[in-house]
Amino acid sequence: MKDSKMKVGVQKFGNFLSSMVLPNIGAFIAWGLITALFIPTGFFPNEELGKLVGPMVTFMLPLLIGYTGGRLIYDQRGAVVGTIATMGVIIGAPDTPMFLGAMIMGPLGAYVIKKFDQLIDGKIRTGFEMLVNNFSAGILGGALAIFAFLGIGPAVSAFTSVLVSGVDWLLEAGLLPLTSILIEPAKILFLNNAINHGVLTPIGLEQVQQAGKSILFLLEANPGPGLGVLLGFMFFGKGIAKQSAPGAAIIHFFGGIHEIYFPYVLMKPMLLLAVVFGGMSGVFTLVLMGGGLVAPASPGSILAIAAVTPPEGMAYLANFTAVFVATAVSFAISAIVLKSSKQTDEDIEEATKKMEQMKGKKSSISREIAPSALTTSSTFPENIRKIVFACDAGMGSSAMGASLLRKKVKEAGLNVSVSNTAISTIPSDSQIVITQEKLTPRAENKIPHAYHISVDNFLSSPEYDQLIDRLQNDKTDEQQPVVENQPVAAQDAEENHLLREENIFIGQRFRSKEEAIRFAGQALVKAGYVETSYVDEMLKREEITTTYMGNNVAIPHGTEDAKKSVIKSGFTVIQVPNGVDFDGESAKMIFGIAGKDGTHLEILSGIAVICADQNNVDRLVKAKSAQEIIAIINGN
Repeated sequence: MKDSKMKVGVQKFGNFLSSMVLPNIGAFIAWGLITALFIPTGFFPNEELGKLVGPMVTFMLPLLIGYTGGRLIYDQRGAVVGTIATMGVIIGAPDTPMFLGAMIMGPLGAYVIKKFDQLIDGKIRTGFEMLVNNFSAGILGGALAIFAFLGIGPAVSAFTSVLVSGVDWLLEAGLLPLTSILIEPAKILFLNNAINHGVLTPIGLEQVQQAGKSILFLLEANPGPGLGVLLGFMFFGKGIAKQSAPGAAIIHFFGGIHEIYFPYVLMKPMLLLAVVFGGMSGVFTLVLMGGGLVAPASPGSILAIAAVTPPEGMAYLANFTAVFVATAVSFAISAIVLKSSKQTDEDIEEATKKMEQMKGKKSSISREIAPSALTTSSTFPENIRKIVFACDAGMGSSAMGASLLRKKVKEAGLNVSVSNTAISTIPSDSQIVITQEKLTPRAENKIPHAYHISVDNFLSSPEYDQLIDRLQNDKTDEQQPVVENQPVAAQDAEENHLLREENIFIGQRFRSKEEAIRFAGQALVKAGYVETSYVDEMLKREEITTTYMGNNVAIPHGTEDAKKSVIKSGFTVIQVPNGVDFDGESAKMIFGIAGKDGTHLEILSGIAVICADQNNVDRLVKAKSAQEIIAIINGN
């Protein structure tokens, strides 16, 4: 358990580091292309255009990283303060590109302003909010910039110099190929982006400033080791793995999605030898022939590598030869491992599930190699009659998901019951249980014998259609179409006092999802639907797992314990045209929910069906009045 927590913690930290760089890869590539084209040794040397190179790497790229890191911590407000703090570290060490400094000061600036806002929350007099917000960001940002200028900048500059010297020593000693012993297994553990963009990219960019290129950009990005494994399966594999390998090889080599070969290695751990020795041989070739890139190759595609290979000398020959050699060595070892295997059929689906468990979330690319692999805890049952959607409280997301699947079941003519409930009350006779990813372990503990499916988007999840297809394929002659009781039309909502014009708020703006959820909760309190304590329970529910449903829709509501705080069922609708961040997703329509005795489920089902169509959500976002909102929900 301790090792598992440590692995998750390392992955989480690594993903955070790479999340500051990955959204800005386009800017890195732009800088790399301008460098390759216009510096004195470039394809088209141009002194004037070459002036872009220095300011871009000194100011633009670190500021983008600092801004992104701040935004990850505390939305736009954190991004602004993080950028101010990053400027201090840039000026504090003008001779060194401050990528590592930006990775420190961007998140740190956002964290400081976030804690300050929490400290003064509810203590500012009405009318002074904007004044306090602006001056607090300015004062704290300025103080952090000075701190970065005096301390962090020089410290990071010294640390970077040590790292670069270390790489130079490895090169001179001929030991750089040994890094593949760490890099290649770490990729299988989903630390590839963390290693490449969190560690190698900052050091590599410093080397580019000194030498015009860096070998470090190809230590992780070389597609050769993975391609060798996939070619091995193409020629010597068995079953589904052999059939899927050609398509996976194309996606890997030309698309640069290295993740697609991970399940093949996990099927046969001995293949780690193939990717390690393939990586080592590739690095050795690069060192021997003087290869390298002028910017990160992301994704690690042969096309991206070609785009950022410097024109001078033998760089193209060196880089392409390194890819070829890594492929050949990996393929040779893979062939030996696969030919000596006694297994008659490789279970690629099982390996894909193992990969997703290690990664901690579903992999969209894994469906290309194992399209029928659903995250489950048991064998797919026969004669399905009962499907249950479950969430923490059973009043929001599960109700919406159940409504959409129920509609698909009816359209498919299947005699299957679809209902929703809280995880704590999942019926023991449930055959299929559908939950959000973070809640699946709880559901599996509650009812381990059921077939469990995880989804990350209740409004437009591809798992729904996959499940319907499978149910139709398994349908027996005895099954007859079922006529479900459909939800009461949404227009009955006003008669039931669930949705009123005074509880619909147009054109709102929020700095964070917490602020938006608190606004929705207070609206429910003012409308007489819930007690004040319900608002805190809404925030607690959000900590369990996000209430973002997909299609720019969020439905914040309380925990299961909060049901005692509900006076009567009701809704509040909040339109946020510019969106508010819900864990990386933009929520533009927020439906605050209070449910009691299931009386809210009818209108919630209607809302689910309406919002399953992105066009309807776009109409809601553009609506100019509460009456127009209600008309759209009514299907007009």
